[in-house]
Amino acid sequence: MALDLFAGIPVADYSAALKWYERLLGAAPAFIPNDTEAVWELAEHRFVYIEHLPGHAGHARHTVFVGDFDARLAQIAERGLDPAERETYANGVRKAIFRDPDGNEIGYGGAPV
Repeated sequence: MALDLFAGIPVADYSAALKWYERLLGAAPAFIPNDTEAVWELAEHRFVYIEHLPGHAGHARHTVFVGDFDARLAQIAERGLDPAERETYANGVRKAIFRDPDGNEIGYGGAPV
């Protein structure tokens, strides 16, 4: 069974969000289907997209688990973004939370060190 995932993030200012997500994700969108959406492919068949929906902006909460947690955070920092919060859970799993200009939460999770 094929499985594709599209995780949407509503934004108020499309241009500002586009620039911010390019910095967070380290690349231009994989494709832009129309004037109000931009889509990045995080892994095969796994996508995140922003959409200009001002009335819904600021309510998204997504977490992406990565195998290269420390390296990923270092790369994002090199592009000028730092996490708003960092957490370590009782089981040692780590999470870094970024917030876009609208307050949408994008977290990166990683296994214990």
